[in-house]
Parts: sequence; structure tokens; C-alpha cells
Amino acid sequence: MTSSFEDREITVALLGAGTVGAQTGRLLNQTEADLTPRVGARLRLTAVAALDPENPREGIDPAIFTNDAKAVATSGADIVIELMGGIEPARTLILDAIAAGSSVVTANKALLAAHGAELQAAADEAGVDLFFEASVAGAIPLLRPLRESLAGDRVTKVMGIVNGSTNYMLTKMDEEGVTYEEIFDEARALGYLEANASLDIDGHDAAAKAAILAELAFHTQVTIDDVYCEGISQVTADDVRAAQAMGFVIKLLAIAERAPGDAGVIVRVHPTMVPRSHPLASVRLSFNAVFVQAEAADELMFYGRGAGGVPTASAILGDVVVAARNRVTGSIGPSRNVYAELPVLPISEARTRFYVNLDVADRPGVLAAIADAFAQHGVSIQVVRQDGHGDNAGLIVRTHLANEEALERTVAHLRGMDEVKAVLGVMRVEGEAGD
Repeated sequence: MTSSFEDREITVALLGAGTVGAQTGRLLNQTEADLTPRVGARLRLTAVAALDPENPREGIDPAIFTNDAKAVATSGADIVIELMGGIEPARTLILDAIAAGSSVVTANKALLAAHGAELQAAADEAGVDLFFEASVAGAIPLLRPLRESLAGDRVTKVMGIVNGSTNYMLTKMDEEGVTYEEIFDEARALGYLEANASLDIDGHDAAAKAAILAELAFHTQVTIDDVYCEGISQVTADDVRAAQAMGFVIKLLAIAERAPGDAGVIVRVHPTMVPRSHPLASVRLSFNAVFVQAEAADELMFYGRGAGGVPTASAILGDVVVAARNRVTGSIGPSRNVYAELPVLPISEARTRFYVNLDVADRPGVLAAIADAFAQHGVSIQVVRQDGHGDNAGLIVRTHLANEEALERTVAHLRGMDEVKAVLGVMRVEGEAGD
């Protein structure tokens, strides 16, 4: 039986030989004997495009390296793996590979969040696969369960930690009391942050992943331009202490949810206070986790390594095996399915709870005046906590569910009050302590 497998060969070409690309090529060669019976044919790595083809990569034949990426993309390999990152030339090379009849596996979340519809349309027309499991949450099997395992269910909300760098930083701020500035320097020194650190700390990486998750969960086209994005640079030590006092922890969350009545979907990325009883609160350091709510399946959580060469390579090879099986059987996998065409709503339509930290004058009537300001804009107060006396008086307010616009009006009102010296912090809250 084994020899019959080996009679058929599936060729694989690789665009990009950085950390993830090099590990992917090495693992593909190293596990070839195991993968052959899973695929029904032998996988053979035939070409690798690299910026520095003379630099040896462990476990990959140096004779197959080249710096001619277009030649690799158009080589006619059964499967082309794109791990270059960025928009161009990756977009053009993927289109070239599809036009040459190759199925494509990519981990390029930025490209998919901006041009996923174009790439999928090209793949559909050519009758080839386009797979991208590794584009969100690294090694965690997440996208295929959303697209296939939950195909018979109705997803209502997806909420997750999808950027390990910022989760590492927020974990250290919570557990060790370090400031944002201190942990930023440490994260950079450890190599946790992208060369352009803004991609991590300003939420852009998470926003691209949120767009991909939202599209799969709600069968609606979502691009990165549809995602509200706010990073962690404004999270202060006071915010962290306030969260701790209330039984919460701060996480950078990507959230995609159905609006009430299926009026649309709302996709957002921002720092969020999460109750310590929630499963996402225990996700520490550079790990990722995504929490899914569905009508029939109820609550699910996917947890694991969200980045790194070997873990990400694991997810890439999973896609390669599926694409290779489809080549052997003459079939293709499910296409991008955006039949719902729900409108993507702005964050102003979202309803959530809020934390508001106020520096206030210490005199009679202040609490009543502040409560009245919230009431005037239809925002109901759930909890008020008072800190300090005299010149250092402060109030921490946590609200019931409120509309974003109403909260913005409330904060603007508070900033104009004589009783309020400063609005020190505003943050969204998911869930309640004790949930």
C-alpha cells in the first residue's frame, strides 16, 4: 500500500524562507514519511524563493533555493505556500500561482484582511484551493472549525486574544506591576514586537485577524477597514490597579458580534476589562485564545501558541495536507461563503459595559452630580468605588450595558463639570465579576 502512495507525487513550492518559512520547509521534509499515507501521495518540496538564497536553512536542500520569486510562483507546483508577508509582491505572486493552476496556502493575515475577496474569487475561477489556517492564532486549529465544524450552527460572537506580544505585555503589567513603558522596552529586547511595533501595540495585527474571523463566523465580507482599532499604549498602571480591585484583568481583545435583530455585525479591537472568572482571563504571556459563542454549541474556547516558527508551521502543513489530498482526489475545499451580506456597523452601534476613572473634587454633592450626568445620557451606573480624600479624591464607575455614543456624550459632559478635575481613564468591560 505504501508503494502505491509513493507512485503519486504532489509538488510544493515555498515563497519566503524567514523564521516561519524555514521551519515549514524543514518540517515538510522531516515528516514526509508520515505525511505520505495521510495525503495518499508523496509531498516533494521543489523550490524555495528567498531574499538570501545562499544562506543555508537546516533540513532543506540548498540546490532548490532561488531569489526569483516569480519563477517559483509560476512554476506550476501543485501547491504554493506564501510566507513572505505584506501586501505586495505577495498579492501579485499568489495571483500568479493561482493562474498557473497551483493551490495556495498562506499565513498572510494583512493581505487576506485587505484583498481576501479578490484572492478567493481568483481561486474559485481557477478551481484551486486557497487555505489560510495559520493566518489567525498560529498553531491553534480555529478557522476550519469556524468554517466547517460550526457550519450547522449560528455563531453569535467571537472574542479573543489574537496578539501574543500585547498579551505578554499586559500580563506583566498585571502580575508584576510594571508600567507600559517598562514592559514595552522589555518586549522589544526579547524580540516579541514586530520591527514596526505599531502593528502589535496599536492593534493593527489583531484587527486584520478580527476581519478574517468575522467573515468566517458571520458569512459577511469584512475588511480591515471595517474594524474599529485601538491599541494598548494608553493603558496605565491606574487602570491595571482598578481592574484588580474590581476582580478584572485587562486584555487586548478582538471582538466580532452580531448586532441585535441581525441588523449587522460589529468588529472591534481594543483593551478590555475581563472578569478573572472568564476563561480568557487566565490566558497569560504570549499565548492566544479565542472564545466562540454559538446558539447550539453554546460556548467554545480554542487555546494555544499563537506565533513562533514551529507552531505556525504546524498549521501551515495542516493546510498543505488538506490541499494535497484534494489534488489526489480531484476535488477542492469549501470556498469563501459570504451569502449573508450583513452590513458592517460602526462601533457607535455597539453596546457594552464601561469603566470610567475620574479625578474629582472632594466636597459634598459630587457623587450626586456625577450620577446625574450619567443619567442624563441614558447610561446606568452599576458600581461606584471611591478612592482617597482631599486633593487626591477619585471615583471609579462601572456601568451597565450602554451604547457607545451615549457613553461618549457622558464623558464629554463629565469633562466640562466643575466637580471633575480629569477623566483619567475609560475602558470597555466584557462580562461581570462573578460571571
